[in-house]
Amino acid sequence: MRENNLQGKRRKKKHKRSENGILAGSILLCIVTLASITICLVMVFQNRAAQLQNVEVMSELETARQEMETSYTQDEVDQMVQEAVTQTRDQTSQEVSGEFLSKLKEMMQSGDGATEMLRYFFPEEIVVADAGQYYFFPIQEGLKKHTYDPQGFQMDGDQVMHYYENGERVSHKGIDVSKYQEEINWKKVADDEVEYAFIRLGIRGYTEGEILVDDNFQENIKGALENGIDVGVYFFTQATSEAEAEEEAAFVIDSIEQYDVSYPVVIDIEAVSNNNARTKDLTKEERTKYCITFCEKIKEAGYTPMIYGNLKSFMLMLDMEQLEEYDKWFAYYDDRMYFPYAHKIWQYTSTGRVSGIAGDVDLNISFEELKDE
Repeated sequence: MRENNLQGKRRKKKHKRSENGILAGSILLCIVTLASITICLVMVFQNRAAQLQNVEVMSELETARQEMETSYTQDEVDQMVQEAVTQTRDQTSQEVSGEFLSKLKEMMQSGDGATEMLRYFFPEEIVVADAGQYYFFPIQEGLKKHTYDPQGFQMDGDQVMHYYENGERVSHKGIDVSKYQEEINWKKVADDEVEYAFIRLGIRGYTEGEILVDDNFQENIKGALENGIDVGVYFFTQATSEAEAEEEAAFVIDSIEQYDVSYPVVIDIEAVSNNNARTKDLTKEERTKYCITFCEKIKEAGYTPMIYGNLKSFMLMLDMEQLEEYDKWFAYYDDRMYFPYAHKIWQYTSTGRVSGIAGDVDLNISFEELKDE
């Protein structure tokens, strides 16, 4: 979506150090990966504690990790580094330290950032980076998980993602568009094997709260339908009450009544980088309540509701346990998926290319037919 930058694409950096600059480069790398070193060391302590019979250290670590959500400030990270280094020197074997340092060195040399390192060393948790902090969410066993095989994803020569099961392609190619794509040649889009399109219907303003129709909504929805492309719509919410959530849902329902909207009707939930945003102080409970209100109104009108969001949306802004019954559309810009919970659409890039659209467009992959008959 264009309202905010979502998860940034992984940045690959190749460091070429001269012989005389090795020391300076090493120091810089140590500073950049300070947070990852800390957490990685803690992870090593946990995994090896039973073997090393380090009961006292393990107990302290388990106590510190009991909360469902954990975050660290830079001051806390600095302190933990010192403690971790001391514990490593005094209480772990040279073999374990060597294994850890070897893997850390490999990831640093490949250009992986701190977030990627943390996710590698914490496979049983969802790591979310936001506003200079790292949050750790243990994967909840009670929530539905997706069953997609990582080996089933393949990117073709046009950088379009496909998903295969038993050698057969089962995924569906889609896009989402708004006024930012400007004028679209929908016939060319259809010829490029786009099966469905989510059209931005509108938004609620960040500061004034006025509901606005996307400038190109009617042109886009008519163009897609006339060229045989299945259509869904999305609305960027900024509701600050249940009444506003109901108002947004009513606006959407009224706006699509004359069109054949066979794909889901989506509420787009993303953080707004604006200090004056009306929603900036909403709690997770409030956002979840308003999301449910919107979805229920859409369902009552006979459409399939769906929730769009990224890692921050689903982990920091919403209570996933209360949203189990609603379909999810997950945004994560990478060539591999990083989200264990059930979702039916993955938006994997914001810089895709499709015939008939000048410039970048969001590309989506769905794993089943989502059309309502």
